[in-house]
Amino acid sequence: MTEPVLSGRPTQQIERDDSASDRRTTGPAAPAFAQLSSPYFPILVAGFVGVMLISNITGTKGVVLFPFLNFSAGPFSMHGLVTDGAFYLFPAAYVLGDVISEVYGFKAMRRVILSGFGVLLLASLCFWITVQLPAADFYEGQQAFEAVAGVVPRFLAAGLAGYLVGEFLNSLVLVKMKARSGERRLWARLLGSTVVGEFADTLIFCAIAAGALGISTWQDFVNYTVIGFAWKTLVEILVMPITYRVTAALKRREPTYQQALQAHP
Repeated sequence: MTEPVLSGRPTQQIERDDSASDRRTTGPAAPAFAQLSSPYFPILVAGFVGVMLISNITGTKGVVLFPFLNFSAGPFSMHGLVTDGAFYLFPAAYVLGDVISEVYGFKAMRRVILSGFGVLLLASLCFWITVQLPAADFYEGQQAFEAVAGVVPRFLAAGLAGYLVGEFLNSLVLVKMKARSGERRLWARLLGSTVVGEFADTLIFCAIAAGALGISTWQDFVNYTVIGFAWKTLVEILVMPITYRVTAALKRREPTYQQALQAHP
């Protein structure tokens, strides 16, 4: 059956011409953009990656806190708390990791960890390239820049390995515990995941970087590892009330979380 013809043109051709005419009359079509599923998730990701990146720079400074503290018991001894300039920042990465894992799950946190890993690698590469570039005659900060931003391969490997293993374990333990307890006992999930993640992170970092740090005896290694782990864990316990509040606020404001609660009471 032939198509009806009007004024010598098929009906479909007339409709296409009319549509094109309408577009010319009304202007160009609106541009297409993807929708953001959550207004909060990108902020948390930026905070997590930013903390890790800043920690890599501030951590190059050695710091002694509470120099009046002197303690000795068997292989453990303390003459002031020896740490680095990232001591107040690094636990924040685990706090943010706890919040993301609790609210958005392990798959989301896995993407965040891998994104952070990529940014840290890129930053290290950029620092290394910048150090290698020839300094201008008027630039007097080359040695200072190398001391702060210079890439030491052993430290880089130690930091990245500890970061990957520690953050993955922290998120995995929290999510597994949540699968058993549901919304109850958040404090246990935060504490349990922190202990596992921080211990793995500290142990791996110290095991790889100990020689470069000047640690040559088993006693010094144990002392450095245990005190570092205890200090980081204590900081996270102290800020746990803040973690509780942030997590609760996000759960209330994320529509999909409330839908998930209703679907799986």
